[in-house]
Amino acid sequence: MYAIVSTGGKQYKVAEGDVIDVEKLDIQPGGKVGLDVLMLADGTKTIVDPQELAGQKVVASVVDQRKADKVLVFKLHKRKRYHRTRGHRQQLTRLKIESVPGSSETAAE
Repeated sequence: MYAIVSTGGKQYKVAEGDVIDVEKLDIQPGGKVGLDVLMLADGTKTIVDPQELAGQKVVASVVDQRKADKVLVFKLHKRKRYHRTRGHRQQLTRLKIESVPGSSETAAE
């Protein structure tokens, strides 16, 4: 079973036990966060109806806050003696997916 969740303006495909990096969330390590579900799939059935998914949340725990690898931004105007180098490191939050809605229901069947 997997789900498509939305956070930070991006969408992620997650399953129970996955570890993902998302845009920085203001939650301390060890805290829990609920992510909005856009789609649920278990291999045979797919749910995409917003009314059915309205109350569904994927529960994740915050592993740590970190920075991504440095990305270099280089600007150049050739033959004009103009060049600039800048670096950027994006702030990230590492999440471990604890539960996906419906996964415990199918395990009980």
